[in-house]
Amino acid sequence: MKTIHGIQYLRAAAALAVVIFHAAEKTGHHFAVGAAGVDVFFVISGFIMWVISDRRPITPVRFMVDRILRIVPIYWLATMVMVAGGIAGLFPNMVLSVEHVLASLFFMPMRSPSNGEIWPVLVQGWTLNFEMLFYAVFAASLLLPRNWRLPSIAGLFLLMVLAGVLTSFDNALILTYTRPVILEFVAGMVIGEFWLKGRVPPLVAGVTLIACSFAGFALVGILRLPFNEFTMGPLAVMLVLGVLSVEARGYIPSLQLPKLLGNASYSIYIWHTFAISVVAKAASMARTDAWIAMAISVLSGTVIGIAGYTILERPLLYRKRMQPAAQSLAG
Repeated sequence: MKTIHGIQYLRAAAALAVVIFHAAEKTGHHFAVGAAGVDVFFVISGFIMWVISDRRPITPVRFMVDRILRIVPIYWLATMVMVAGGIAGLFPNMVLSVEHVLASLFFMPMRSPSNGEIWPVLVQGWTLNFEMLFYAVFAASLLLPRNWRLPSIAGLFLLMVLAGVLTSFDNALILTYTRPVILEFVAGMVIGEFWLKGRVPPLVAGVTLIACSFAGFALVGILRLPFNEFTMGPLAVMLVLGVLSVEARGYIPSLQLPKLLGNASYSIYIWHTFAISVVAKAASMARTDAWIAMAISVLSGTVIGIAGYTILERPLLYRKRMQPAAQSLAG
């Protein structure tokens, strides 16, 4: 299957945005809007799963096996590195518990004993809790006729969000899985359906969507406007839809570096905080200029992710014989 270059490049941009966000946070700067890379990832995930399932029919079991092999091994390894570091005393503020570690490994939202936040041991793994929920629901939907899948998932997620609005539970699992952010997966699926039918916006409209999206992100970042799925979600949808409009006209070339970063985006996302923490700590001890420290942190976080992809993720994907369609779209 032909690679959709625009989606690959958006994956790269989303991963780098998250890297810059964490690097800025660790070096005394402000780039909170970079966390919106997660919203872009969620929309892309919905798009990819919908397009893959349509172009290459797959059973629910095969779908889940492929997704687990794609996500779990690298995440478990990174989580156990965190656990080992915590046991060794490298993370003095980390409080470990068997329950929290197991919940983290099996994607069950639980409050961290370290700070009470609904975070796994590897903090950025919180997004994978949502991804695995989406994968499980999507796999179940494959048992339905095609025309029922999108409305069924959309209806279920809308009911879950509505339940969160109407209730006031303090349970970590309920609080997580009733967040409106899950609707970003549905938005991605809707975009995927439009893409399959060739109903993407005209080029001018697509470029306008991209420009409005970037302007919106910039305003949120500069003016420090409310930062949540209600602001970031629509901007992420506009960005993905706009890029696909340009893609459909053949104006997005194949570029090696963005393609590599797109392929490595998952590993970059999983591993970048390790490098950033080390660099930020060393820079602080050496009294390095904050901007230089941030630049080195971004570079090191990106490089360790590419290394993780090259050394661990890519060989694992080949060894496990991931389906070609998933690899061409999802990296």
